[in-house]
Amino acid sequence: MTQVRAASAPTVPPARFAVFDGDLDAEWLELYGGGAALAIDTEAMGLIHGRDRLCLVQLCDVHDQVSCIRLGRGQQQAPRLKALLENGAIEKVFHFARFDVAALAQNLAIQVNPIFCTKIASRLARTYAPRHGLKDVVNELVGVELDKQAQSSDWGQVEELSEAQLAYAAGDVRWLLAARDRLETMLRREDRWQLAQRCFGCIPVFADLDRQRFGSVFEH
Repeated sequence: MTQVRAASAPTVPPARFAVFDGDLDAEWLELYGGGAALAIDTEAMGLIHGRDRLCLVQLCDVHDQVSCIRLGRGQQQAPRLKALLENGAIEKVFHFARFDVAALAQNLAIQVNPIFCTKIASRLARTYAPRHGLKDVVNELVGVELDKQAQSSDWGQVEELSEAQLAYAAGDVRWLLAARDRLETMLRREDRWQLAQRCFGCIPVFADLDRQRFGSVFEH
């Protein structure tokens, strides 16, 4: 797999920043593999699994080391990424994990485990707030204003991703671990931590239901 360094890192650059084609390299696999938690996000051509392909996977650790993995059209595996995301000793932190977990399973046959979802955690902890999107959660809990202008863009042109797209992709993972820690504190304080853990354990089931187009089978 070819590693391609970005021409310049995003504004307020992370400690390390790299872009890879197809998969992580051995150095970054080892780098991430020694941590207890890893922030993850994905970008796709749309929101329908099986129709809209996965284009990009972003990772960040507690040391603010960010990588973006560009996936080729028709790519069905990324062995190093799979080994990392299926490592039971590393907690994987997402915002709206339901989509990302389904996308990783659908496109790369990766069964992510264990999982922490900051959106679910926010809904359980921040019951005083009406909005639980990533931008709102990070703004309140971490004090960072995310730029979401590149959210709806063509992620399929992986060979020509713009600096704005890379900055957006990096921003979506850089603050997740800090938000996760603050949400855990709130959940424990309000005696909702065990409930949150049970919810996180259900995410792979909901992801599989989404992939098979079952919708909400729990409704009356």
